[in-house]
Amino acid sequence: MYVGFGSMAAHTPKDIARVAIEASRAHGRRVLLARGWADLAPIDDVDDCFVVGEVNQQALFRRTAAVVHHGGAGTTTTAARAGAPQVVVPQIADQPYWAGRVATLGIGAAHDGPTPTLDSLSAALTTALTPETRARARAVAGTIRTHGATVAAKLLLDTAGQEGRPCPSEPRESSSRHRRDNTEFRDH
Repeated sequence: MYVGFGSMAAHTPKDIARVAIEASRAHGRRVLLARGWADLAPIDDVDDCFVVGEVNQQALFRRTAAVVHHGGAGTTTTAARAGAPQVVVPQIADQPYWAGRVATLGIGAAHDGPTPTLDSLSAALTTALTPETRARARAVAGTIRTHGATVAAKLLLDTAGQEGRPCPSEPRESSSRHRRDNTEFRDH
């Protein structure tokens, strides 16, 4: 089980490493703890917890039982693309939205609030670790587009390049104006 909170140093709950390790153990799982900016660390010397620094999440997440994280857009998308069940413990900004999407899609659980307890995280893991959630996560992974930026760029260029419209890379005809310092600029 991967547990990581990325760059959430200021917002990560104080005892998250302890809670996550104990909840994982309660489910008979080993923990891969991502140190991150929160400086997560093992709580004891038991050999079922391994700490990592920077990792290739795209390669790693497909091999995990579940991903417990803060709900950043990047981590959420990477876990979804990998087909890994998720438990999102949202901390700030858009993270509650991503937690809700994970739950709505049936690819994991959204923790209620930013500070999990052993009981609340264990309950969320119970949902994430079901065979049904794993199957749904894998099914959704197969539907996620990985070429969205390419498609958007092509559509933009195709639309802008239509007859009578200048391509964005070509300068447009526009009226010149002067700034207060009398230097010329063009509208683009």
